[in-house]
Amino acid sequence: MLTLVMNLIVALLFLFPLLFVQSLESAFNDDVLGLIVFKAGLTDPQSRLTSWSEEDDTPCNWVGVRCDHNSNRVSELILDGFSLSGHLGRSLIRLQGLTVLQLSRNNFSGTINPILTQIPSLKVIDLSENSLSGFIPEELFQQCESLKAISLANNNLTGSIPQSLSSCSNLEKLNFSSNRLSGQLLSGLWSLSSLRSLDLSDNLLEGEIPRGIESLYDLRAINLSRNTFVGWLPENIGNCLLLKSVDFSRNYLNGGLPLSMRKLGLCRYLVMSGNLLTGEFPDWIGEMRSLELLDLSGNNFSGRVPSTIGQLQSLKEVNLSNNQFVGSLPESFGDCVNLKVIDVGQNSFSGNLPSWIFKLALESVSLSANRYSGSISLTNPFLQSYQSLRILDLSSNALSSGIPSSIGNFSRLQALNISRNSLVGLIPASVGRLNTTSVVDLSHNQLSGIIPHEIGGAVSLQELRLEKNFITGAIPIDIGNCSSLTSLVLSQNNLTGPVPVAIASLSNLEVVDLSFNNLSGNLPKELTNLSHLVTFNASFNHLEGELPVGGFFNTIPTSSVIGNPSLCGSIVKHSCPAVHPKPLVLNPNSSASNHGPLSPNLRHKRIILSISSIIAIGAAVFIAIGVVTVSILNMHVRTSVARSAAAFTFSGNDDFSPSHDTEANYGKLVMFSGDPDFVTGAQALLNKDCEIGRGGFGAVYKTELRDGRSIAIKKLNTTSLVKCQEDFEREVKKLGKIRHDNLVALEGYYWTPSLQLLINEYIPEGSLHKHLHDRESGSCLTWQQRFKIILGTAKGLAYLHQLNFIHYNMKSTNVLIDVSGDPKVGDFGLARLLPALDRYILSSKIQSALGYMAPEFACQTVKITEKCDVYGFGVLTLEIITGKRPVEYMEDDVVVLCDMVRGALDEGRIEECIDETLKGNYPMEEAIPVVKLGLICASQVPSNRPDMEEVIRILELIQCPTESQEELE
Repeated sequence: MLTLVMNLIVALLFLFPLLFVQSLESAFNDDVLGLIVFKAGLTDPQSRLTSWSEEDDTPCNWVGVRCDHNSNRVSELILDGFSLSGHLGRSLIRLQGLTVLQLSRNNFSGTINPILTQIPSLKVIDLSENSLSGFIPEELFQQCESLKAISLANNNLTGSIPQSLSSCSNLEKLNFSSNRLSGQLLSGLWSLSSLRSLDLSDNLLEGEIPRGIESLYDLRAINLSRNTFVGWLPENIGNCLLLKSVDFSRNYLNGGLPLSMRKLGLCRYLVMSGNLLTGEFPDWIGEMRSLELLDLSGNNFSGRVPSTIGQLQSLKEVNLSNNQFVGSLPESFGDCVNLKVIDVGQNSFSGNLPSWIFKLALESVSLSANRYSGSISLTNPFLQSYQSLRILDLSSNALSSGIPSSIGNFSRLQALNISRNSLVGLIPASVGRLNTTSVVDLSHNQLSGIIPHEIGGAVSLQELRLEKNFITGAIPIDIGNCSSLTSLVLSQNNLTGPVPVAIASLSNLEVVDLSFNNLSGNLPKELTNLSHLVTFNASFNHLEGELPVGGFFNTIPTSSVIGNPSLCGSIVKHSCPAVHPKPLVLNPNSSASNHGPLSPNLRHKRIILSISSIIAIGAAVFIAIGVVTVSILNMHVRTSVARSAAAFTFSGNDDFSPSHDTEANYGKLVMFSGDPDFVTGAQALLNKDCEIGRGGFGAVYKTELRDGRSIAIKKLNTTSLVKCQEDFEREVKKLGKIRHDNLVALEGYYWTPSLQLLINEYIPEGSLHKHLHDRESGSCLTWQQRFKIILGTAKGLAYLHQLNFIHYNMKSTNVLIDVSGDPKVGDFGLARLLPALDRYILSSKIQSALGYMAPEFACQTVKITEKCDVYGFGVLTLEIITGKRPVEYMEDDVVVLCDMVRGALDEGRIEECIDETLKGNYPMEEAIPVVKLGLICASQVPSNRPDMEEVIRILELIQCPTESQEELE
């Protein structure tokens, strides 16, 4: 027996090495086989995986493969940036020793394979920057005890965050940013006590941020920016004492900064921009001693900036722009010796420019759109900013005096903007020393004298704006040395002489505006060589001779050369004679002919038709074309819309039930708050008695919920132009999140392929148009009510522009009045639902009320921006003050409101334009500035119009009798 046992032991000792080798070979074969099969399913355009050969016994020497030295199994697969494409197949499951899987910056597509969870040793998964789509599978995190880091950032993933993620107790880094994830934030995330970094930014997450964040004791960085979170910031976030980076920007969060934040002494980056935060700047900010970046921009903070900010010695960048701060910036800012960037634009800071601005080694300074006054003082020849400053923006303030000649000492300056101030004197010759500067904007001041010929030394200049000053003399030929110039705007000055041929050598020019000057002579034929030209405006000068032929000038709009009666060519429909006779004098009695600058009044008198009249006539043509186009489109859908609308009834759920005699075409009803519980049912939408309005996009009906609350339902009649359901719902949900006291709230929507409804709050007092023009209603708005409507409308528009929405449709029928007399702007954002509409159909459909349409709608080469809303607001302002429609048709004349008011203002009889129903009960010191503001907003040139934030500040100035109103003169 003993002999038998000994024999067995000897046999086992002999066989053990063989068994070990076979096991090892099997492991090698699994790794090789798994990777070869994985490679077979990929496209490798750069041949990065050529070293992967099925003939090899081990993959440990392959590119992107690392092995564990003890087990010789594949432990890491790192293929970042290999440009691979394909799907994540099942073959990776053979790599049972894999701990790190990094496939970022490739083109992998398809869904995430949950088979990855069957690799028990996985600690790191990085699939970021690919084209993966679909949901994140719940199974992926059902066995994740070993997982420490996962990144699925920059893909196309949808759906909600899996609940199973909260079981990954050892997870340290989580990054799902830049996807399309939706739903509410998973409260179970706060149970991941090992979490150090959390990034869910740039998704569609919504709702409130759940409580419990203070349990993440090891959290170093959190980024929830660019979602749609609402509610307050986490109250106890300050208990996460190790936090170094906090970013909650671009959400809809309100309230103030939580007091617990003062404990974040290690925090370096605090970004709260683009929310609805309120309150004053906290004094305790000085306790966050490690702060390097502080961004509170785009909120509603108010009050003064505390002097404790000077305690932030590490501060490098601060952005407080677009808030409601007042007073002056504290001198303690000068103690922030590491400060490089400061932006406090669009607030109400006042007083002289802070003395420390040019003493620190700042790189970027923006104090724009405040109330700073006094002069620009650069008297110290050893200012540190001379060698460091790259961006200087002091625009839209009340700065006076001249531009100091030492401005040329900024040897590294890239952008200089001191436009929209009250600067006087000459343009210093030292601007020619700004040889690294790409933008110089001195527009909208009171500068005089000539453009110095030294300007040619600014060889890096790309944009030069000098419009709306009192500059005289000729355009210097040295401008031809600025070879990088793309934009040259010199309009509304008193420039004389010819257009220099040197301009034609600036081959990069895209925009040239020389309008409203006293230039003479021929336009150089060489201008046709400007191949990148997008806009050229030489209107209202004394130019003569033949227009250049070729290139851009073959299709130049007539409006770009109007006001030059001696120009000839096919564009102006005036043939050029073979032998030029003496110049034709249109007004021989004028004393201003060519002997000096024309006064503004004489300039207007020499124009046979005003610009506004020409735009009105042109717009009428576009509207006629648009009406025909839209009529054809409506005919295509009218039958299906009526049939679909008549067929459905409410089912009591989130869906409508379809008619049995139609195809199965279920509708989707969504209310953003509350249940869709209607009293009258769908039949009310088709009841003519319930119709309360009709516009370019469809009819509006009133109905009631069972709780007695009324709502307004807009039935869109542009079905064939509406986006697909997914895009439509995404845009509507964005509109549904917009909440402002001066905007009509969107409360829900209904969708079928043949019918779309928008459900809005009901505003009982009707439209502003009714109050102004329906005398039978008995409504007679007082001056105080009118001013309140103008200011409230401006605030509503400004908020839309802050969210990057263009209204497109500003008119009195789209401004509703609530029971308190406050205005509410409605019908915004509809153009975003209808991408098939081009600007011509928009100009007829959206701008259906002639007179509100901005001139740029009639010009294909001019970009439509928020300034088209500003134009409509300007016309609306004049309509409110005068009680007259934007365009009125008399028996033998057409009266354009803007022209009538402008003429009356020029002739000193503005009282004749004020609505007679006011019977003199209005303050003239307010009425005249508001009229001027309306005319400025309705300027023909978009760049001359202020933005809506400026409009609000000006209106608030007008209300305050102690403030100066010179900026409207």
